Amino acid sequence: MAVYALWIMLPAYIPNSAAALIKGNVPIDLKRTMSDGTRILGDGKTFRGFFGGVLCGIACGCIQILASQQYHLDFFPQHTLLSVTLLSVGSLTGDVAASFFKRRLGKEQGEQWPFVDQYDFLFGALILLVIFDWPWIYENITITTVIAIFIMTPLLHIAVNKIGYKLGFKKVPW
Repeated sequence: MAVYALWIMLPAYIPNSAAALIKGNVPIDLKRTMSDGTRILGDGKTFRGFFGGVLCGIACGCIQILASQQYHLDFFPQHTLLSVTLLSVGSLTGDVAASFFKRRLGKEQGEQWPFVDQYDFLFGALILLVIFDWPWIYENITITTVIAIFIMTPLLHIAVNKIGYKLGFKKVPW
């Protein structure tokens, strides 16, 4: 079940790591602030990171689609261009939304926010799938799959972030 869940979520998992590697220098909020003087998102959310991460997630999903067709991987869910796009865009949209709320709560960029840091991208990805591709969810995701995704996601997130930190790609290990 874990491999099945990983196959489904790979186009949502890849964009976060890719965005951290790609980085960028033009922040999405263009350094604008709210009325209280705090940044809308912060320097950590850039256009290049967002779009580069999304493209990496979509590319990963396209490879999955091609592999499924080429090698007849019928035991895995059959992704579509729509499903991988929604997972990829939703992943980084959820991450950006969490940054917005982090700033509103007075949390600094890179400051730890337990639970939210591990699930923001997952909720973003799943919300877009529910809104725009319910038939795909209904056909491919069971309650057991959802449970596996929710158990697996924080474990993978923490492990990948610690690796990124040790390799010097991240400033903090969370």
